[in-house]
Amino acid sequence: MTAHIRGLVLLRKMRTAAMMVALAGATVPAFLPVDAQAQNYPTISQIRVDGNNRIETGTVDAYLKVRAGDAYDPQKINDSLKALFATDLFADVSISYNDGTMVVKVVENPIINRIAFEGNNHLKDDALTTEVQLKPRVVYTRTKVQADVQRILDLYRRSGRFAATVNPKVIQRDQNRVDLVFEIKEGEATGVRRINFVGNSAFDDSELSGVIRTTESAWWKILTSDDNYDPDRVTFDRELLRRFYLAAGYADFQVLSSVAELTPDRSDFFITYTVNEGERYKFGDIKINSEIDKLDVNELTPLIKVDKGDWYNSEVVDDMIKSLTDYVGDRGYAFVDIKPEIKRDRETNTINVTFNITKGPKVYVERIDIVGNVRTLDKVVRREFRFVEGDAFSTSKLNRSRQRIENLNFFKTVDIKTLPGSEPDKSVVEVDVDEKSTGEFSIGAGYGTDQGPFGQAGIRERNLLGRGQDLRLGFTVGGSSRQIDLSFTEPYFLDRDVSAGFDVFRREDDNQDESSYDEEQTGFGLRAGYNFTEHLSQQARYGFELDKYSDVDSDASRLLREEDPDFSESTIGQTLTYDQRDSSVSPKDGYFAQVSNDLAGFGGSERYLKSRVSAGYYFPLDRQKEWVVSTKGSSGYIFGIGEDTRISQRFLLGGSSLRGFAAGGVGPRDKATGDAVGGKFYYSGTVQLDFPLGLPSEFALKGRVFSDFGSSSGVDGDNPGEIYDLGSLRGSVGIGVGWESPFGPIGVDLSQAVLKEDYDKEEVFRLNFGTRF
Repeated sequence: MTAHIRGLVLLRKMRTAAMMVALAGATVPAFLPVDAQAQNYPTISQIRVDGNNRIETGTVDAYLKVRAGDAYDPQKINDSLKALFATDLFADVSISYNDGTMVVKVVENPIINRIAFEGNNHLKDDALTTEVQLKPRVVYTRTKVQADVQRILDLYRRSGRFAATVNPKVIQRDQNRVDLVFEIKEGEATGVRRINFVGNSAFDDSELSGVIRTTESAWWKILTSDDNYDPDRVTFDRELLRRFYLAAGYADFQVLSSVAELTPDRSDFFITYTVNEGERYKFGDIKINSEIDKLDVNELTPLIKVDKGDWYNSEVVDDMIKSLTDYVGDRGYAFVDIKPEIKRDRETNTINVTFNITKGPKVYVERIDIVGNVRTLDKVVRREFRFVEGDAFSTSKLNRSRQRIENLNFFKTVDIKTLPGSEPDKSVVEVDVDEKSTGEFSIGAGYGTDQGPFGQAGIRERNLLGRGQDLRLGFTVGGSSRQIDLSFTEPYFLDRDVSAGFDVFRREDDNQDESSYDEEQTGFGLRAGYNFTEHLSQQARYGFELDKYSDVDSDASRLLREEDPDFSESTIGQTLTYDQRDSSVSPKDGYFAQVSNDLAGFGGSERYLKSRVSAGYYFPLDRQKEWVVSTKGSSGYIFGIGEDTRISQRFLLGGSSLRGFAAGGVGPRDKATGDAVGGKFYYSGTVQLDFPLGLPSEFALKGRVFSDFGSSSGVDGDNPGEIYDLGSLRGSVGIGVGWESPFGPIGVDLSQAVLKEDYDKEEVFRLNFGTRF
């Protein structure tokens, strides 16, 4: 009996303990039976939320897993706590139970009032603001702050600053708001002290160092960040090494590792690339398989530009894929798939290549979409396309369209994609452009050994109001020339493929040094241009000007003193151009030829015919088109119709047309006065090599060596023994540097005349520079 009573007392105590645990929100002891646990949970009669100011009570209730009338289940209470914390709305949450009332007490996270950055000089606020995820009027949480701290550190490390530290500082404001300030210590840029290569034998370290983007730090590399350690750039360098070796025939090449070790003082990195070059391969059999009906494989054979036994080159394979794609694309197959099947023969170290052309449907252009243009009107881009919506798709026409859009020089980049259309036989062409500034303020300067310094300035907008129109106002001020001119060009007059424009000018030329007279010219011109074919165009023009000689020296050439000082010219002319260059802005490949004629006599006092021919050829020496040989030449002739030609109408050679000689420094010259009297005939030519200087691409510096040659001869009138007019060949050699600076192109040329006559006038140094806005 006593034992039975003791058992009842023990059981009552256990039930009391279980009830107390449940009321405290703790987990019910596991030794109680499940039914007993459920039966002893108290009932929630009401729920009260305390501590919320900004968050609605209904919002808190929505995350709770229990409702009024439910049992106070510890598991559901625990789930409710997790759900409320997961919202990131609260810094702290607690749940308690008292006499049927469940109390949810919350501490709200503050709202961010303002985000600021202090101590950042290398990276501007805009770059950091874009990187962080927290914004004003967003709920503040420590987790998000730490994530943003890491993002800022990653951004600094990508810019080569591994010593950077970020300390978030919270400033309390009223109404539960905070200002978040990221205090940044940027530290010095972490450079690259040394780059090592392990495992290379075919190419030495210096050759491989020229392949990758990362460079060793040096004091003079102030305009580039490539000498700062960047793990993303190192990853890209691995790809550059792979491409280099594949282009050299090492098809098994691998970068085994790229290890960056921080120096003990944490200022620089040692980077080591471990490579496995493998064997070098040659081309074996090259075949073409086609699944396209009516496409004769024999027609494609001439597109194979390598022979069996040549060293294997992955870039050549890519070029052949492009050529095959263009050829097939011209026949209307936009989404043709050409895959090279590569088979290695390790015994003979050869690679057999089979180009498999997969059959695809004939595709038509459904739509042309222009994106990225803010100022430039859609039609300005659209009218450069060589096909319109509804035409059969052509890869070569697409490439030509891209070239024409790039030649506008309105955009930094032009990205053209072909996307599937609404039906299998339709394609959407999307043009994504990135606009650049088309307003220019140009300044030019030069210095001649005889004519001294001169300056030029001009204001130009090449894309007026986004319509593609060209408006220019130019000024020239110097010791020998003063000029103001206004020109306007509408490239598509009346929305037709005809350009039209006008020119108005006023010039005052001081020709005292060359010919002992000054000349004033006032006039205007009208012009129109149109295309016969894709590469053949013509420009027609009309011009009228009033001319006047002044300040003619009493001891000037007799030929000049006998000319009427006041005259007028009314001319019509044309220029026929055939252009196959890869770019009209900065050509590196291709050729052009041009013929122009001007006939004076349709009004005015002068009668003559002046003709010119010119041509140029550009040949890249490497696949990257960094080494480019160019050769250009021109020739001209003028003859009077029923009268002699004037000095101002004849050809003066020198300056920019024949470096090494001053303007007008070559050609017929008066023996007594030394005045240049101009030649009725001239010819000139240039052979030039442009090459990289071995500096990072950010410098945008190119070197050049050149040789100019030419001559001018022929004078009207009876002048026995008065004129030097040998017509002999003149020539010069020189070097120069061109820099595409942030302020515009800058060029310096040093040249020396090597073939010359005693009466020629020379010029050694020429400088020109410009800037744009």
